[in-house]
Amino acid sequence: MLDILSRIVNLQGKGREIAIATLVEVRGSSARDPGATFAVSGNGELLGAIGGGCVEAAIVDEAREVMRDRKARSVSYGLSEREAEDVGLACGGALTIFLDRLDPNYCAELERTCDELVAHVVRLDGDGAGARMAIYPDSRFGTLGGGGIDAAVARYVHDRPLREAVRTDLEGASVFIAPKRIAPHMYVFGALEFAAATIEVAHTLGYVVTLCDARSAFATKERFPNADRIVVAWPHEFLAAAPIDERTAIVSFAHDEKFDVPLLLAAVRSRAGYVGAVGSRATHARRTESLREAGMTEAELSRICAPIGLDIGARTPEETALAVLAEIVAVERGRSGGRLSRATGAIRGRVGA
Repeated sequence: MLDILSRIVNLQGKGREIAIATLVEVRGSSARDPGATFAVSGNGELLGAIGGGCVEAAIVDEAREVMRDRKARSVSYGLSEREAEDVGLACGGALTIFLDRLDPNYCAELERTCDELVAHVVRLDGDGAGARMAIYPDSRFGTLGGGGIDAAVARYVHDRPLREAVRTDLEGASVFIAPKRIAPHMYVFGALEFAAATIEVAHTLGYVVTLCDARSAFATKERFPNADRIVVAWPHEFLAAAPIDERTAIVSFAHDEKFDVPLLLAAVRSRAGYVGAVGSRATHARRTESLREAGMTEAELSRICAPIGLDIGARTPEETALAVLAEIVAVERGRSGGRLSRATGAIRGRVGA
């Protein structure tokens, strides 16, 4: 919901009524994960997506009913071959979708306090169906109902780090909890044209991107206007203090062993989920020997994606950026990055998911 919140608030400011559909459960294959939302205004404006085009037409009719009778409801699609055919659910999954009306006051407050938000919650059952609550580090806004539900949900959120949306039962109530997605970090090293293209593509995938180079004449805002941050420092010294977790991607375009070797040593010993380095096979072979001499183990060497990127025949900076970001997604999802037309098994998520 947060990805379309500003547009929702804008329409509500013009007096539009808004019904929102939230994907709360997926069984089998689906184009989107739980937490995806699709909003419909009283004037017919459409925001967001749930089924990749498969079910939105049917949801529009349900949303109009919600606005007409002012009753929240759950609907399911794809539970039988006929249902799947009726709504165009060719991907074969079964979806449970919750629809309710959005309170303009709640949405305005959510947008105003979005930076501090930890999670937002909607109640799915009973007389309180459609009630919403926003949870912050030390407070909450809205209510899901009486009987200690609000406090129980807040404890649930604060007691465990939620990376994905979850449907659960607490204090006799069924709730759907959507944690705020924290943008992952990408650290790009080497102030080259390939870095500029990579930064631009990375933003489309939601990364906050820092460009780092030890050469102040190269690492400038004029050359890299799309970088969220530009740092002039030795790469390994920057990494020593940078926030890094399993979603962090580290990309080196350094092309120089005096930068690359200490950088990659620091990168593979961090929690970063992806470490990639540009260079030909011959360059990487020489670099590998230097890394071994510097104390890198074989297990650590295996973490480096080099030559960087998927094999798409990239030549231009833009094509290289596409290859790099595609490889980052594949590594995050635990996939090989091959052609789907020549593979078998699930096409979304991790292998075996």
